[in-house]
Amino acid sequence: MNIEIKPSDLYYRYQRKKATRDLPKFSGKPDPHPFDRDDLFEVIPMLAAVMDALGSTDGRVLHRAEEVLVKEMPGFIRTREEVFDCLVAAMRELLEGRT
Repeated sequence: MNIEIKPSDLYYRYQRKKATRDLPKFSGKPDPHPFDRDDLFEVIPMLAAVMDALGSTDGRVLHRAEEVLVKEMPGFIRTREEVFDCLVAAMRELLEGRT
């Protein structure tokens, strides 16, 4: 599916950490690198991967995934693959509850 997310598609605003902009970002599992929840350049590829895994291009789903990331995901979830797994699982549960 390869959804493309632009900063204007997001509900929340994130820092643009230029020092890490060109470093490799999440592109799939396994990825034990730490995830920076406050860095736009980390958040966009993560949310794109989650939306691809969900098979969705719905902006409401994107905003809800973002809300889970910002407000609900426990702080002890730190690596990129843990964040991905948590977001996909939480969103699948939420989407199944909508039927």
